[in-house]
Order: sequence, then C-alpha cells, then structure tokens
Amino acid sequence: MDLLFLFFLSSGLFLGWSLGANDAANIFGTAVGSKMLRFKTAAVVSCLFIIIGAVFAGGGTSATLNELGSVNALAGAFMVALSAALTVYWMVSSGLLVSTSQAIVGGIIGWNLYSGYETDIGILSTIVSSWILCPLLSGGIAVIVYLIIKNILHFSHIHLLRQDSYLRCGLLIIAAFGGYALGANNIANVMGVFVDSSPFQSIYIDGWYFSKTQILFLLGALAICIGIFTYSQKTIKTVGNNLMSMTPTIAWIIVFSQSLVLFLFASQSLKELLMEHGLPSLPLVPVSSSQAVIGAIIGIGLAKGGRNISWSTIGKIIIGWIATPLISAALCFISLFFLENVFQQKVYM
Repeated sequence: MDLLFLFFLSSGLFLGWSLGANDAANIFGTAVGSKMLRFKTAAVVSCLFIIIGAVFAGGGTSATLNELGSVNALAGAFMVALSAALTVYWMVSSGLLVSTSQAIVGGIIGWNLYSGYETDIGILSTIVSSWILCPLLSGGIAVIVYLIIKNILHFSHIHLLRQDSYLRCGLLIIAAFGGYALGANNIANVMGVFVDSSPFQSIYIDGWYFSKTQILFLLGALAICIGIFTYSQKTIKTVGNNLMSMTPTIAWIIVFSQSLVLFLFASQSLKELLMEHGLPSLPLVPVSSSQAVIGAIIGIGLAKGGRNISWSTIGKIIIGWIATPLISAALCFISLFFLENVFQQKVYM
C-alpha cells in the first residue's frame, strides 16, 4: 500500500479518534453518568455497533459531503481532516461538547475558498438547516417519549427493582442502537474526504463482499473506538452530570432520542421508502450527535419546568457550536497555503 496515502490518512484517523473522544458521551454518557452502566460495558457494546453502522450504512451521508466540496487531492483531504480534528481536539480538551459535523464542513469550505471551487449553496443550506432541525427534532421526540413513559410508570405500578432491571437492559440496548446510528451517520465526517483517493481494493471474505469504501470506513470506525476508550470520560462527565440532574429513565429517553435522530438522517432505505410513497423525508447528511443530545436534554428540562437545566453550561456549548466551523475553515485555509507553498504539495487539482 502507498505509504504516502497512509501518512495523509492519519489526519482522518486522528479526526476519528477525536470524534470518539467527543461523541461517546452522546451515546452512553447519560447512562454512565447516572451510574446505570459501567463505562467499559457501554463502550464495548457501542464500539461493536459503531463498526457495523459505519461499514454497512455509512455511504449515504458521505455522498452529501462530497457534493458540498469534492476534495480532489490527497494532500488537500489530509488538511481538511486535520483542521477539523485539531478544532475538535482543542474543544474537547477544554471539556466542551462540539460538533464534528460542523468541523468537517468548516474544513471543506476552507478548502473550497482556497482552491477557488464554488461551494454549493443549496447543499450548504441543507446541511446548515439540519443543524437547526436536529436539536429541535430530538427535543420534540424526547418530550413525547418522556410523557408516554411517565404515564406508563404512573399507571403500571412496576416494582422499583424490576424497573431498575428494565432500565439497565434498555440502556444497554440503546447504547447499541446509538453506536450503530453514530457510525452510519458520522463516518462521513471521518473518512468522506478520502473516498475519491482511496487506494484500497474490494475484497471477498467467506462470501462477504467489502468495497474499498467500506474498508476505508472500517479503519475510521476503529479510530473512533480508540477515541472512546482512551479519552471520552472527560466529556461523559459533562453530559452525564453537569447539564441537568437526571434519573436513569431520563437518561434512557435522551440517548434514545438522539440515536433515533441520527438514524433518521442516515437511513437510505427509509428515505427511499418514504419517497416511493410520496412522503417527505429527511436529507442524508451527517448531523451532530452533540446537538441531538443537547436538544433532548433541553426538551425534557423544559417539559419539567426548566428549573434543573444548567443554562450557563449549555450557553458555552452553543458558543462552541458557532465557533467550530469558523475556526476549522480558517485553520484549513491557512494550513493549505503552507502545505502548498512551503511543503510543495498539490492540495487541489
């Protein structure tokens, strides 16, 4: 394999690591923070399904990012991913939840500006609108599920010990679903810009066919998993404890809501099914699991009167969301200049 490609791919793997360090909190941070699941148990289950989701369902959102900006040089893809990864890493090291989706979009726009390629305003508008729709949809789902479960618990009179057992099982199942949704939706952020320049060859293993894109996505998923195990516990404390005091039931609702939203924005089969029946569908775009989980927390907090929400923490996170694409775009633009003029690398064709 081309060693130069492996070197340039390292920035995508670093971005995957950063995504795992940041977004694991959104999959099972509430479950771990509420002491219902052990970190290692939740991490193993989530990682397994992240890999499955990335390899078998990650193609739809990747195509949308390529429409926003088709990064056509390997060195350019390296810098787009590196700029996004450095932005996410800096935010995560500060204990803030950030959007990897916003970081990679910012990096792509920085490449478009530097290379002179026109940014597709229609695609950009679709992606930006999803950043607004994502937390609103997650919050709405969370409120509906919260009210349903509240009434079920009120009228069913389930014993507390049995209720506790059901919740632990439910949180483990939802960690698996959340991992699958994250892998399917967000692998495009990690490896999407490398799809066109990937040197991998398609392979058959015991009757299973794996395309070169799936092999690329597998490497990205493994990088996400490494990020989960090595650096995610800091952001898990932010989600699990600081934003809002929560019961295990609330933790389950929050993870379910954000996982469902990520799945809806990544499911190509569901989109095709809805279109066949003339029904409206969501675009296949990588959305922020951070925004989805914050939307769910705010939704439930407001449904409970809004007294337990830490608005100061949420305010800092929102500032991070606004700054992330701007920082990533500026960093990418400046770095491309040095990569091309100092290191003599072709950053666009």
